[in-house]
Amino acid sequence: MVVLVGLNTDLGRIKAWWRTLGGDGFIVLPPPTRSRYTQSDGHEDAAEMFATRGIAAGASFAYWHWQSHDAFDRSGDLRGVLYLHWGGDHATVATGLGEGPPGYRIVNNGPQGAFQLDKVTATDADGLPDPEDTAGVRQFLARIDEPRRRTARSTEYDPLASTEERWLHDRLSGPVDLDAAVRFTAPLEHRQALTPDETARLLSAWRETYAGRLAAWRGWRSVLPALLRQEHPETWEVAAELGADASHALAAHPSPRSLDLLRAWALTGDEGAVRGWFRAHHALREPDPVRAAHALSEELTDRTAPEAAQTGLLRALREAVTDEPDTRRSATDAFSPLLLATIRFATDDRLPRPLRVAAAKAAADTADRVREAAGRLTDAAEAADALAAVERYETVRDDLLAGTGPDLTGYEGGLGDIYHRYRTLSPADVRWLRDRLADPSTGVQGIAYCLELLYAHGKAAETDLQALLPRWKKELTKQYRTTYTEWRHPLVTLTCLALDLEHPAADDLLAWWAKPKPLWKNPVRLLTHLGAPDEAKAAELWEFIVSGGDDNGHLMTWVLLRARLDGTHPLQVAEKLIGEPGIRPYTLEHVLIGVADPDQPLWHYAIDPRSHSWWRRAQEVADHPGLSAEARAIGLKAARRHCVTRYPDQVRPPVTQGEVSAARAWLEARADRTAAD
Repeated sequence: MVVLVGLNTDLGRIKAWWRTLGGDGFIVLPPPTRSRYTQSDGHEDAAEMFATRGIAAGASFAYWHWQSHDAFDRSGDLRGVLYLHWGGDHATVATGLGEGPPGYRIVNNGPQGAFQLDKVTATDADGLPDPEDTAGVRQFLARIDEPRRRTARSTEYDPLASTEERWLHDRLSGPVDLDAAVRFTAPLEHRQALTPDETARLLSAWRETYAGRLAAWRGWRSVLPALLRQEHPETWEVAAELGADASHALAAHPSPRSLDLLRAWALTGDEGAVRGWFRAHHALREPDPVRAAHALSEELTDRTAPEAAQTGLLRALREAVTDEPDTRRSATDAFSPLLLATIRFATDDRLPRPLRVAAAKAAADTADRVREAAGRLTDAAEAADALAAVERYETVRDDLLAGTGPDLTGYEGGLGDIYHRYRTLSPADVRWLRDRLADPSTGVQGIAYCLELLYAHGKAAETDLQALLPRWKKELTKQYRTTYTEWRHPLVTLTCLALDLEHPAADDLLAWWAKPKPLWKNPVRLLTHLGAPDEAKAAELWEFIVSGGDDNGHLMTWVLLRARLDGTHPLQVAEKLIGEPGIRPYTLEHVLIGVADPDQPLWHYAIDPRSHSWWRRAQEVADHPGLSAEARAIGLKAARRHCVTRYPDQVRPPVTQGEVSAARAWLEARADRTAAD
């Protein structure tokens, strides 16, 4: 987003005020660029500023990052709350920020939250904004649409005052403006207050304006529930056109007709539809949630629905059980009934095996958290019951998980979160990965993930190459960004495999890489040099690296390639580059950590501070007896910046308090290492 800044814009006024802040142990970082994208980036920028200006490391500071910067539109006007993050002493930061610039206000959310900066707006005696005051309307809508209670299955809102409801109805009383109406329909229908007249007029405009693409208008999420509630005659035609996206609304209004639609969508494997189908079936056909889940799981299996369908069914079952009053736990906020329910379902013989397998997968990395939380329970019987459930789960876990793997179609960050589970591959893992490569339904992301794991561990074989060769020209030549992943483009890895195997297909692959188009391949072409490495490839890679070109894994490729040629560990290669002219220190640091285990290099373009894999490699580099003090210092610096000790709630999968304490103790034991080194 490019923001045009003028002195009379919100951004201009806020920047002018920002420049006046600082002093008395408090500093502010300059407004962000795209390089400061997260809170971790902000803390790194602060540390760099401290070092450059000679500021004591314990100073307090404030900043906003690029994600927060989305609060401004292209003209520099404030279109939402600007979140101001901080570090150091909370009271010092609060004092340093003060009340905000004239015309704005700062909300202090306490030591566990960010500060919020927003405009000061006026309201009338009833607390209502002027309809022409954009900021005032936004703040009013945000206030009334804040839920008072939210669960996995439902959301509750405070009732509207009569004046508030009338104000919202007035906004919908004139000619229908669908773009504007979105903001006002939601708070009304959250209280089931859209009138039949409003619903009918919105429906008419919606179907006319968005004919053939009804889901493109965001307001449908309020209008469809109103149609269902009011039993409008066009409801089912609209729902059918919306498709599985309408599952949540249909599940909230169960009927035989909604049950049929939800079932049809669920059998395609859509997870949201599966959850909706369960809710409607549970409400209409089977009051016992476990028996309801059993019946649906067997039907999904009989119809060979995608594996993700069982995951969706498990989520719906957990939501049903933990939402029921007699299964809620209030002994301690730290104890999650959802986690315990998942562990219990993995060993519940009333459920079919596919659903128990889904539970076992969902419970992975949670047993220690449940065990730790159970230890804090004051009810001894309840604690013993939870611990017994964990023991039963751990007894059957390996059997249930054998030959299974993650959902390869989901969010790629979720696959990165569990990458550490594949640091070693069991025979069952190898079989599963190969089966996925041989499955024609596996998409590009799944191919990239599975092939990288097999290739890095030396388990990729000619059969894997043969399975993918029929697909490479039509499917694998498409652009697939891997900047933030631990794996490379699948065609890069496939080419490396073909070269290593001296397979005839290598010539065809190299000929394709040599062509000038498509342009997306040019930044990653040299990564294929890792296959069948030789000195000429090493020299070409090195020439590119020292030229200052954009690094897309080139230095890591060269380090791994050089290690293969020299028969040494990649860490020894990377270590020798410290201080080398033409090598960017930032890139070298991430490569040094990333190659700590050559059987599973981490290809993420930067050190991921919320990853288990990066934390463990940073520790290993920091403690490696064969590395120089400079190299070990790089590992220690990466460990100090990791979220496990600073923001443990950001680590994925979540860590236990015991793991956090161990990490802090590890760092504390090395507190004076920099001076010693």
